[in-house]
Amino acid sequence: MNGRKRHIAVDTLGLLLTVLVTAASVTDREAGGTLLEQLRQRHWRVTLVWADGCYTGRLVDIAREVLQIALTVVKRCDDATGFTVLPKGWLVEQTFTWLMRSRRLARN
Repeated sequence: MNGRKRHIAVDTLGLLLTVLVTAASVTDREAGGTLLEQLRQRHWRVTLVWADGCYTGRLVDIAREVLQIALTVVKRCDDATGFTVLPKGWLVEQTFTWLMRSRRLARN
């Protein structure tokens, strides 16, 4: 969808824990910080989070020091070409697929 980004946190089964929709102008790191804060408030027992490669930088330090969450960034191998499935990254993509199967959620 043009103009919007959707950030979600799911458990190991792909079930939604937290959802954040932002304008496209908001960087992934800023939105990731807000998403992790919401996750910490609602699900205080979560201590390990796997994230996509765009959630790097100071966000990892903030998650560890302020929120007491171990943020592990899953990146592609440097020698990989074409499409490769990232470990644990498919959980979020599977959840987005489940959501888009519902006609009511496929549009605004």
